[in-house]
Amino acid sequence: MSRALLEVKDLRVSVGAGTGSRPGEGGIEAVHGVSFSVGRGETVGLVGESGSGKTLACRSILGVLAPGCRIDSGAISFDGSDLLGLDRQGWDGVRGTRVAGVFQDPASYLDPSLTVGHQLSEQLRVKLGRGRREAHAEAVDLFAAMGLHRPDRVYHQYPHELSGGMVQRVLIAMAVSCDPELLIADEATTALDVTIQAEVLELLKKLQAERGLSILAVSHDLATIAELCDRVLVFYAGELVEAGTTEQVLQAPSHPYTEALLRVASVGNWERRELEVIPGNPPPVGTQHLGCGFADRCAFAVDRCRDRSIELIERAGRSVRCVRADDVALSGVRLIA
Repeated sequence: MSRALLEVKDLRVSVGAGTGSRPGEGGIEAVHGVSFSVGRGETVGLVGESGSGKTLACRSILGVLAPGCRIDSGAISFDGSDLLGLDRQGWDGVRGTRVAGVFQDPASYLDPSLTVGHQLSEQLRVKLGRGRREAHAEAVDLFAAMGLHRPDRVYHQYPHELSGGMVQRVLIAMAVSCDPELLIADEATTALDVTIQAEVLELLKKLQAERGLSILAVSHDLATIAELCDRVLVFYAGELVEAGTTEQVLQAPSHPYTEALLRVASVGNWERRELEVIPGNPPPVGTQHLGCGFADRCAFAVDRCRDRSIELIERAGRSVRCVRADDVALSGVRLIA
């Protein structure tokens, strides 16, 4: 069996840590020992409510945690090499060339005072050593490959002159310009209208097929995850609570939180007139709990859910952190028919 391209093991991340603080000093733990992998050419989806730790995990992989955030322990390896031990020069050789990211609100990642073509060309010159003319021609070709109409004109436009969908395509062009092996797409379609979302998803699938990309996709939209991903990881309160193939997780969830996410989703159920919600709220970031963090919101909860730690158990080719997984699986809630 070939080695996974990306492996994350027992990752723990704190937020609110002071500048220069060491692991275990200050801050609150927001990601609690998360482990997962991404295979070569595989698309893995991360789902869960805001504050569940998805973005912190992704930014840890890219080495771009915000000030006040800190990796306390764990391991992140890419193609067998340790990422957490890299210095700035080491990251320059990985970020953008082997691992790249596309995020929500793409315009905020572009310099408004420079044309998008100049910014892409500069990346090609710095990262790949292209000459000025070669970089210009390659940038135009990349814009064309992203489905941008009249790419030669787009090259000379500023971010504010482009629509949201066009800006996202520019960011994707920049992300894949150095032919990375892994693309992290964190809510890459969230701010776009439904039609443009579908076009961007098709673009990502096309790029994956043509370039053999591995994709780690974060989304609140279960329909997006169902269309794009081979496997799904469900995060809740900083923990991984369920993992499996997309068909397994979205057709027969084993964790009450996954079941609740599917129940409140409106996908494919246009006859419903009232929008359901999950009762209660997620625990504040960093909350320490003995049992299951979802117990107070869970219709399946019993005493043993609250009085002991709940381990992530491997069962039938998938993982679940729940003592009543069999009962949840019989509930009949599903997204994929």
